[in-house]
Amino acid sequence: MTDSGWGSLMAAAQRGETAPYRRLLDLLRRWLERYFRRRLPMAMVDDAVQDTLIAVHEKRHTYDPSRPFEPWLAAIARYKWIDRLRAMKRASFEELDESLGVQDHHAAVISAAVLEALLAELKPAQSKVIRLVKLEGFSIEEAATMTGQSPSLVKVNIHRGLGRMTAAAARMETSEPLAS
Repeated sequence: MTDSGWGSLMAAAQRGETAPYRRLLDLLRRWLERYFRRRLPMAMVDDAVQDTLIAVHEKRHTYDPSRPFEPWLAAIARYKWIDRLRAMKRASFEELDESLGVQDHHAAVISAAVLEALLAELKPAQSKVIRLVKLEGFSIEEAATMTGQSPSLVKVNIHRGLGRMTAAAARMETSEPLAS
């Protein structure tokens, strides 16, 4: 959309029209993401976009529809960019020692692969509730709601599924092929 298109959307928003305002904010969000992606570390882009959209919202009454919209927006974005740069300057960064070792992730990858293989041995209902309760930390009641099972069935499926996983792990240790 061209600058005049953004200006007309903002003028409609100033008249209280919500649909054009939502469209404008969506277009601005995309433009601002590109703008800040070129100027800030990726970890700061979303916050800078949100801060700028809030500033646009709070200052929308200052936009003059007879003037170009893009310079008005660019000024707000520039101020928010400068705010982020100042915050980066104030933030304390600790330099990492060169001798600091990085952990080998080999064991974690193997463990994750084994866990997936063990979960694949289970019935889908058992696998699902074990993932929800034991891996993702949901409660029995939450898992029951999410799966459509009763809380008591969730507990039974977890108990039986863990039993099957234990048996499958024992077979893996003795190099027996996993049974379906």
